[in-house]
Amino acid sequence: MSEKRYLILAEGRSDDPHYGKTARGVLSYGEQPVVAILDSARAGETSNGIPIVATVNDALCFGPTTALVGVATQGGRFPPEWRELLRSCIAKGLDVENGLHEFVSEDEELASLAARHSVELRDLRKPPPDLNVPTGENLGLDTTIVLTVGSDCAIGKMTVSLELDRAARARGLASRFVPTGQTGIAIAGWGIAVDAVVSDFLAGAAEQLVVEGYRRGGTDLLMVEGQGSIVHPAYSGVTVGLLHGSAPHLFVLCHLAGTTEVEGYPGHPLPSLPELVELHERLSLPVRPARVACVALNTRLLDEAGAREAIRLAEAETGLPADDPVRFGANRLLDAVVQNRL
Repeated sequence: MSEKRYLILAEGRSDDPHYGKTARGVLSYGEQPVVAILDSARAGETSNGIPIVATVNDALCFGPTTALVGVATQGGRFPPEWRELLRSCIAKGLDVENGLHEFVSEDEELASLAARHSVELRDLRKPPPDLNVPTGENLGLDTTIVLTVGSDCAIGKMTVSLELDRAARARGLASRFVPTGQTGIAIAGWGIAVDAVVSDFLAGAAEQLVVEGYRRGGTDLLMVEGQGSIVHPAYSGVTVGLLHGSAPHLFVLCHLAGTTEVEGYPGHPLPSLPELVELHERLSLPVRPARVACVALNTRLLDEAGAREAIRLAEAETGLPADDPVRFGANRLLDAVVQNRL
């Protein structure tokens, strides 16, 4: 199979840390090369050394094979103006990989156009058809399952899992990143987007992912990408299903330093870090009580001095090791995970 060469579609969102997180994640961690980014608002600039273009035609000289939808929209729907963008990609012979809840492969017009141009439409969030409830198979795996959990959505749970996985592999540990969302799937090339699974089968999907990660070589550590937050007024359901289905031994608690409310929900305060530690440990399965091993802070809103002070305060509050694995490296957090392995 020939190598994919991505054109990331990030119209208006390529520099957005929240709604552009798919683009940013693939740029930072993806295994397939990105040759161009489409965002007419920033055309002529570069991101991570990758040229930013205004149109699909402008990108063709870089030789892309696949257009990847690089944005996460509210509700997972395409903005109306994106329809022409998708048509253009298909007409130019590009496969389309889409992580939104709106499936391009089920759109009659786009599917017909894709058939005429012999291109493939891949919906990363479409769950497999054979899901069921958990069987308990994950409870018998000889590995340590680590789930990233968080105070809010879009604060870096996937990034922390990837950084810990990289650091573990660098130490010679048999570690695997377990993708549970569309961006993780685009990065790793496999996985299930658990937020698109029927709720009865969500825990079963999480179990299936853990078992698959073990089969793919995660015999020392499985770094499971977290989703949502147990205190989020909209997305807590997927968090709990993933937590119980993956049956982790350990949690890594993630938090965006300096935030006090759920983003987008004014008046919904975030619990303190010690409260979040207690909530997650109490919510774990009675058959496998899990504990929080460490705290991963996202300090992007702070300067370096502020970041180090936030880390110090998090450690003082929780009595747990804390760090920002992107800013200062993942080794300290990995030490805490390894020391707590069963």
